[in-house]
Order: sequence, then C-alpha cells, then structure tokens
Amino acid sequence: MQTVQLYHLLEVNDFDGLKQLFHSFFASIPFHWYSNNEIQQYEGYYASVFYSYFASLGLNVTVEDCTNLGRIDMTLLFNQQVYLFEFKVVELVPEGKALLQIKAKGYAEKYATLKQPIHLIGVEFSKDSRNIVGFVVEQSSV
Repeated sequence: MQTVQLYHLLEVNDFDGLKQLFHSFFASIPFHWYSNNEIQQYEGYYASVFYSYFASLGLNVTVEDCTNLGRIDMTLLFNQQVYLFEFKVVELVPEGKALLQIKAKGYAEKYATLKQPIHLIGVEFSKDSRNIVGFVVEQSSV
C-alpha cells in the first residue's frame, strides 16, 4: 500500500508527503536490525532504502549518476520531470550539505536539455535517530 502512496505523492509533487512517508518507513525498521553492526552510519544504507522503494515501482531510477563534476546519488525521471536526490548523514557532514552539493556541482545541468522541471532534493539522515532529519526541495533554475 505504501508503494501506491509513493506513486501518488510523486504524481502531485507532494514533497511534504514524501518526507512523511519515508520518515514513517524508516521509523518502522526494527531497532534490533541495527544490533551488532554500524550500518546506520553509512549514507549508502539510507540511499539503498530510497532506491529500493522507487525501483519496486518500476520507475526510471539511476543511482550514482555521473556528471562532469561528480555523482548524483539518485536520479528519478518520472511524469516528464527530473528529481535529483543527494543523501547525507549529518553526523558526518554539516547540515544543509546535501542540497548545497547538488547546486555547487551543477548536477541539474546534465538534464537541462530535457526542458522538464528539475527538482533538487537534499535528504539528510541522523545515524543516532536512524531517520530523516532534513528534507529540502528546490526547483532548478537551469
């Protein structure tokens, strides 16, 4: 049922709803799955959960999407729009860095010729709370 909800939230660009959906999803992961490992310390863990969720819908998702200046953590092409995701763990980098990286590295430039709306989405996690602590969305001006 949550995957249907994800699809609907994307159709209407309800970014607050997306944040809440993923926050609830991470809150549902049992605490003992984190026992005897340190997976919550790694950005790749959180990115993998996002990727799996979107990929389960059969959406056009690319991870580690290379550009001339770096790699976009996750790109989604959907409904004639582009969604660029950058993930960060706040205990490892200062808050606000996810969105700043997307903009500083000009990731949207790769998709500018599509002439579609481009959404820049910085998602930040806390290894302590094991959940989303930041979810910022901006429209690209490219």
